[in-house]
Amino acid sequence: MANESHIDHVADPACGSGAVEALTAELCAAAWQEFQQIEAEGGVLSSLEQGHIQRRVQAASARRNAAYQAGERAMIGTTLHPPKTERPVETLPVEVKGQRMTPEGIAVKHLYNQGDLKGLPHLDTYPGLPPFVRGPYPTMYVQQPWTIRQYAGFSTAEESNAFYRRNLAAGQKGLSIAFDLATHRGYDSDHPRVAGDVGMAGVAIDSILDMRQLFDGIPLNEMTVSMTMNGAVLPIMALYIVAAEEQGVAQKDLTGTIQNDILKEFMVRNTYIYPPKPSMRIVSDIFSYTSTHMPKFNSISISGYHMQEAGATADLELAYTIADGIEYARAGVAAGLDIDRFAPRLSFFWAIGMNFFMEVAKLRAARLLWASLMLKNFSPKDERSLSLRTHCQTSGWSLTAQDPYNNIIRTMIEAMAATQGHT
Repeated sequence: MANESHIDHVADPACGSGAVEALTAELCAAAWQEFQQIEAEGGVLSSLEQGHIQRRVQAASARRNAAYQAGERAMIGTTLHPPKTERPVETLPVEVKGQRMTPEGIAVKHLYNQGDLKGLPHLDTYPGLPPFVRGPYPTMYVQQPWTIRQYAGFSTAEESNAFYRRNLAAGQKGLSIAFDLATHRGYDSDHPRVAGDVGMAGVAIDSILDMRQLFDGIPLNEMTVSMTMNGAVLPIMALYIVAAEEQGVAQKDLTGTIQNDILKEFMVRNTYIYPPKPSMRIVSDIFSYTSTHMPKFNSISISGYHMQEAGATADLELAYTIADGIEYARAGVAAGLDIDRFAPRLSFFWAIGMNFFMEVAKLRAARLLWASLMLKNFSPKDERSLSLRTHCQTSGWSLTAQDPYNNIIRTMIEAMAATQGHT
């Protein structure tokens, strides 16, 4: 597991901050270069229409898979192991002796000293202050521990509700709702086109009767609810609000998140309903509505997770997710909203894989890049508009069907990386 997570590559894993600081700067530079390329192509929408982003993700996926097949890491419990060599160390390439070239194209050294870190601009920053590299809040987890929730939903609203209530009774603190593919695509469960998809990868929601049943016995004024919905975001939001009102809960008291990230659907996931430009109108309308009526609710979850699962390396996941965020901010401003009216409720969502120090650095680089780009493009007056708030989910593609027990350790390492990246 130390090999899989690359922890064994750092001379002193317990004090690997030198590697993290250097990787933060390297990733930020790589993502900035990729962001500039997107801007040169006319922005995210234009780059998507031309297929540039999709092709680069596919190329990154091929590089990543080739690196692992060549033995870039071992995977315990599978046939993927690095080839052994009997050659003396002095005859090996430089990158094997002292550094490792990652699929991102970043050379990672075995040991970092003060000379490697000299001049890095983010070293003298503090949590809760711009650019928020070390986290969005001054006290971080001391006063507000993480909300731990299982992403779940299956079959009928009644069965999913029973599952949620069991989890909450066992100590879960929030809900994360998975909807089935039919609901994502805006189809009723009795439509012939989705006959094989109903209730298969999430819960089926067709009407207020289903949404009412989904939250039966769960007080929505006390529960933070994350809903993974993009294409059919308008009916799902409306049903959620009505279900809350039927419980006597005012919209202003609702807390949670709606994913509402349509750009990544066009990039890697494909559960969109409308073309890109009308879809962006829906996004900005939700910004306007929630900022007025649901001030505690996160109006979007800008998602890099699906990009990593589709094969993107850390630099591409970082660049495209931040680029999507800037595109959404532009859409809100173009709709007549003041940036400080909606930007503080923008949230992010990252995948955390097994490259431990790279994942820690990715979260920190994301905050650095986001604060810089928001300041440059929108000049907000509220510092909260510069703060990148996020939740993270551990990886799916890093797990192996043959190896469920080691999967537990993999997930633990990934969760630890999320905490060390100040999630």
